[in-house]
Amino acid sequence: MYSILASIDPIAFSLGPIDVRWYGVIIAVGIIIAFLVGQREMVKRGLHPDFLTDLLIWAVPLAIVGARIYYVIFQWEHYKDNPAEIIAIWNGGIAIHGALIASVIVAYLFTKSRNTPFLKVADILAPSILIGQAVGRWGNFINQEAHGGEVSRTFLENLFIPDWIINQMYIDGVYYHPTFLYESMWSLVGIIILLLLRRVNLVRGELFFFYVIWYSVGRFFIEGMRTDSLYVIGELRAAQVVSVVAIVIAIVFVVYRRVKLKNPPHYLDK
Repeated sequence: MYSILASIDPIAFSLGPIDVRWYGVIIAVGIIIAFLVGQREMVKRGLHPDFLTDLLIWAVPLAIVGARIYYVIFQWEHYKDNPAEIIAIWNGGIAIHGALIASVIVAYLFTKSRNTPFLKVADILAPSILIGQAVGRWGNFINQEAHGGEVSRTFLENLFIPDWIINQMYIDGVYYHPTFLYESMWSLVGIIILLLLRRVNLVRGELFFFYVIWYSVGRFFIEGMRTDSLYVIGELRAAQVVSVVAIVIAIVFVVYRRVKLKNPPHYLDK
């Protein structure tokens, strides 16, 4: 009989009556690491040292708002009868696709206001976005959420993952797919590829579009394992629909720019 450890306490520490959760701590750590990586590359690419800081001041809070709006839209049957809960983000209910969509809009408007090419900034930040996602998924691990369907302990042991991960996947007497781990590892591989592709000096925008395609392909298949998906109609999962649309748009952009632009700017261009 396997001994089961108690699940990890989702509360990291308390400041008086305020509980600080590991989820928030991990998200903050992900943002900091992503910022440091992105900041260094931005300066190398000739942008002002404060550019990314100024961008994040707008992007981070609006990304949270976007993540919440996206979630509420796909759970409208519940929220239309409970409108007071719409702002209760502390009870959970955010979606990364909503955060990404909001962040792209904010970044586009911000770069326009600074007379800076949006795709130049998007390329620089592509690895940082994946870093934030790779780290952030461990917040789901702590909360024992965003997991997949039921599996056996033997299945998890055959993945050669540590016992502390296996034990955290034991929820209410059942083991589940650690889909948070699958997505985190997929993102980690994507980060490595993006850092290598920087040296290839691709056409401007292609690093960002590679990120979109890479993340969307992984998310499409991992989403199919999850048990907490948002749905469009019937069994049609919202994240899978968004992923397919994002892949198509990214491919169209890459092909169009390769065919139509005579002398397109490249990643290493100032």
